[in-house]
Amino acid sequence: MDRADFEALVADALDGIPEEFARHLENVAVVIEDEPSPALLARMRLDPRRATLFGLYEGVPLDGRPYDYAGNLPDRITIFRGPLVRACATRQALEREVRKTVVHEIAHFFGLDDARIRRLGY
Repeated sequence: MDRADFEALVADALDGIPEEFARHLENVAVVIEDEPSPALLARMRLDPRRATLFGLYEGVPLDGRPYDYAGNLPDRITIFRGPLVRACATRQALEREVRKTVVHEIAHFFGLDDARIRRLGY
């Protein structure tokens, strides 16, 4: 899948976020990168020979922000194209996994941890 088609999948996943949540994403940058760097994987304590990342949230979750948080740089959600494309055998599977990854990373923005997100199915 080429980059433009992948970007469209991410855009569709973002468009599918209910408005009650989407309206809070105004200071969040969603970017697409081809691969997580070896340095990032090491920082996450992942062995690049055995593990990778589909997505990453970087920022201060809403529930952890102080009252004077305004004026900070946007939080960042990165979606990694290469690992997602390699993990999915069909376009339909890729669409599902991209949606799941986008929702997972947005859930981190709202302050949910990995265990809670997994219990919710993401």
